[in-house]
Amino acid sequence: MHDVFPASSHLHRKPASSAVPMRGIVDITSAARQHPDFARHERVLMVTEPSSGLDAIVAIHDTTLGPALGGCRIAAYESPGEALADVLRLSRAVTCKAAVAGLALGGGKAVVRGRPGFRPAEALFRAFGRALESLGGRYITGEDVGSTAREMDWIEAETRHVIGTTRLGGTPSSTTAAGVLAGMRAAVAHRLGTDRLAGATVTVQGLGGVGMVLCELLAAEGARLIVADIDPARCEEARRRLKARIVDPAEIHRIPADVFSPCALGGVLNDGTVAALRCAVVAGAANNQLRHPEIAETLRRSDILYAPDYVINAGGLIAAFLSLKGYRPGDAAVLARVREIGSTLTGIVRRAEAKDQSPAAVADLLAEERIAARHAARGATVERRTGT
Repeated sequence: MHDVFPASSHLHRKPASSAVPMRGIVDITSAARQHPDFARHERVLMVTEPSSGLDAIVAIHDTTLGPALGGCRIAAYESPGEALADVLRLSRAVTCKAAVAGLALGGGKAVVRGRPGFRPAEALFRAFGRALESLGGRYITGEDVGSTAREMDWIEAETRHVIGTTRLGGTPSSTTAAGVLAGMRAAVAHRLGTDRLAGATVTVQGLGGVGMVLCELLAAEGARLIVADIDPARCEEARRRLKARIVDPAEIHRIPADVFSPCALGGVLNDGTVAALRCAVVAGAANNQLRHPEIAETLRRSDILYAPDYVINAGGLIAAFLSLKGYRPGDAAVLARVREIGSTLTGIVRRAEAKDQSPAAVADLLAEERIAARHAARGATVERRTGT
């Protein structure tokens, strides 16, 4: 890993605007420390701009390995507390995701509160871009749930610290899906003795940008698809194009399958849903799938192999990191790095079995070890420089 933030031509490009940086940034780190999801975050910022309607929170979890990178999520949070909980959990997950993937990146996230009737507006995202520019590269944003390349283009008009723009190749959904597929293959190989998904039954919950692409990849492999989404049009598309069977979103976790693949929002694996699972493997693209950490142990004791979400959905982050170095999502070097997710998961699962622990616990430990190793290396460097 590198000791400096990754350099790239796009990071050093001057922002298109010369507007005065926005002043509506309040550091709420001290207050956030009281929240149960606070996990030694470095900075938590409230970002507002009344004239544009901007109401956002940026969380920078850890920059030991590099600058914090994480998407900008737009959601109709019911309260500021709900938004804070989400951004704290998501930013920590990105730290772990980057560390386990071996990337010189830290973890961050932004959430924008989209109230009823919210429509993405250029003025709002340009204001957000000015806020990011004032952070000097400590946090780099990108696409996430609710945002697209269009919003990233608006942000780019004000700051260099953004990925996922039209200029940089847009959404990394395809690479995220490819990484989930690699992880799913590895999990199935470990549990069922074959990495072939032909003939396997896979239940996919959520047919958004990543979920639908994953279904396309699975159909090409010859898997039998059972799908659910709150959007009937997406379900019909999957039925028509991919010959998927459609079930109720509230019931999909109960369907017998080889693999259950959560690809919607987080928290789907809770005490109730886990008790109803009828599968050998859980491997999906959704972030923060575990409602609470103890669920990982419940899955292990139920003889269900859980592929930690941040391990196998790291393809998008890998593509984002490599975009900082000039690569585009479909480049061979990017796809080769994404395919390594499978071997990473295999190593975690074997270590978990040897330690009689869940893969999620071992993945967390691996992330902590890599961050601690960076701290130790920096300490050794300081000692050499000072002669102590």
